[in-house]
Amino acid sequence: MKYTKPYYLAETAFHHEGNVDFLIQLINDINELEIDAIKFHLLLNLDDYIIKTHPAIEVLSEIMINQGDWLVIFEHVAKLGKEIVLLCNDLESVNFVNSIQDQFPIVALELHSTGLNDIYLLEQALNFQKTIILGIGGSTFDEIQYAVDYLTTNNKTDLLLMHGFQNYPTNYEDINLKRINFLKEAFNFPFGYADHTDPLDSRNEVISTLPIMLGVNVIEKHITNLFGQKRIDAQAAISTATMKSLIDLGNTIFQTLGTKAIVFSDAELNYGNTGPMKKALVARKPIAKGEVLTRDHIAFKRTESESTLMQKDYNKVLGAIAIEDIEEDQILSFSNVEYSFKKPSFEQFFIKK
Repeated sequence: MKYTKPYYLAETAFHHEGNVDFLIQLINDINELEIDAIKFHLLLNLDDYIIKTHPAIEVLSEIMINQGDWLVIFEHVAKLGKEIVLLCNDLESVNFVNSIQDQFPIVALELHSTGLNDIYLLEQALNFQKTIILGIGGSTFDEIQYAVDYLTTNNKTDLLLMHGFQNYPTNYEDINLKRINFLKEAFNFPFGYADHTDPLDSRNEVISTLPIMLGVNVIEKHITNLFGQKRIDAQAAISTATMKSLIDLGNTIFQTLGTKAIVFSDAELNYGNTGPMKKALVARKPIAKGEVLTRDHIAFKRTESESTLMQKDYNKVLGAIAIEDIEEDQILSFSNVEYSFKKPSFEQFFIKK
């Protein structure tokens, strides 16, 4: 996965409810956005995911999509030029992804936090050749450490930790963005943020993009093309229009961060230019050729022209000799004063008692 700029991940989850045609249309609508990748939940073997007496087993059995249909879906996404992220809920899904990883633009395999320490999933995930995403929502430090240690010990270091969890919807106080910085320092891996703020919350876009300020580049959001309709996972799904606005906001935030702390933009260079912006060293009064410059000869003033000397060059001018007549307010430079290197002295700034 790429982390040089915000990477927007559209989560489809089980919003399709098993309807392949609906999912294809959702993909087409998502494709109209500046989305980098589309995420799908794979569930191929229900017995490996949930016990037979679980109340959700009947619903899940009706909305599962088979391998053949998934291949059609992935082919469609590939033709649209989008990347694919696959969250695997069971062992058969992981093995399926490993078998097709070279056929489609699958950039990441994700292990949900519900199976973060499932050793069978971790074992097979080692066979995936690209990024492994670890969902860490609701996970203790030890649980995260266990998964990271297992993978890295087995030479799998292309990892991304995904912060965030869904509790329909997630309350502000439960988001805990400060944990991202703590875990980034502890594990030194790229981070993503999966936001599940209430879609009706007017602050949804702001909260979703705030992690970009923390250096998080992967932003995941549930998206629906039927906003307001009661479907699975609709509780956290924003509309395509909201997602478009969110992307614009995220990109704007990223632009304000800049890229290199010690490199100045043209605008900054102009603003910091000595003379037109920052005060330049000028003659406070006329100076005759041969005079030694003292504090009384030097002033700091803004000018129309650029100065070759900066304000911090004051000590280089102090004590120098004028090599020509210098007019009042004329910019001082090494073309009109003779400078010889000397150790800087700050005695003139001391108040004598």
